[in-house]
Amino acid sequence: MLDDHLRTHDGVITLAQARHLGLSEHAVLRRYRCGQWRRCGPGVYFVDDRPFTDGARIRAAVWSYGVKAAASGLAAAWWLGLTRFAPEIVEVTVPRDSNGRCHDGTRVRRRDLKVADIIERRGLQVTELGLTVVEAAVRRRGGAKIMDTALQQRVELRMLWHAHLRNKGRYGSPAARRLLQAAEDNAHSEAERLLIRLLKAARITGWKANHPVAGYRVDVGFPKQKVAIETDGFAFHSDSEDFHNDRVRQNAIALAGWQVLRFTWLDLVEYPDRVIAEIKRAISA
Repeated sequence: MLDDHLRTHDGVITLAQARHLGLSEHAVLRRYRCGQWRRCGPGVYFVDDRPFTDGARIRAAVWSYGVKAAASGLAAAWWLGLTRFAPEIVEVTVPRDSNGRCHDGTRVRRRDLKVADIIERRGLQVTELGLTVVEAAVRRRGGAKIMDTALQQRVELRMLWHAHLRNKGRYGSPAARRLLQAAEDNAHSEAERLLIRLLKAARITGWKANHPVAGYRVDVGFPKQKVAIETDGFAFHSDSEDFHNDRVRQNAIALAGWQVLRFTWLDLVEYPDRVIAEIKRAISA
């Protein structure tokens, strides 16, 4: 039973789990003192006969805060397969009344999670998928891609909104709300505002917002150079009807002699320097 536990739990075991499997505290301490087991935190051990993987590191970090702790943020995102690389700092959410100091390599969020916000995966408590996405999406540059990928592959937007609204007031809540608003169906306003802020910050002039071209209005137009800039929301908005209408619109603008540059909301957020460089090349050609 001990071997089965270690094999399925990344070689990590707590003192309580060891007792449940029939080991006394003395037997655990003997293994620790002779170097067979390594102490990773209060009452948490790693059996040092195998590689200390990212899974072992995250599991040990979460378990060191007690049975009510849950992996959250980017740690939960990695555990649920939303990201390729595990974060260096493991974020752990614990109840507000939890005692104890923060351990090395971890970041603690003290918040009472609702039952709907916690799930168990491979024996570890983590925040559920919706909450994990909205929290991880605001943790670092590039995090918005987590939300975009999740919307394309695994979750519905309403699920993310529900998770967000259940946890209003948490760290990163305003930024998460802006991401969700940017992902709303047919809502380009946030992307347009981002584009205009970038143009102003780069001191680029000669453009007009909502400029008429070939019977349509482009998000930003440079009349003198005949350059039109269009913005899109998140990548998951790409059903066949929208795709067809966008191509008809873009072809009409191009046939009127205009060059069309198209940027997604993620382009504007993640690669603003690249966006500005492309616009400068187009209007200076």
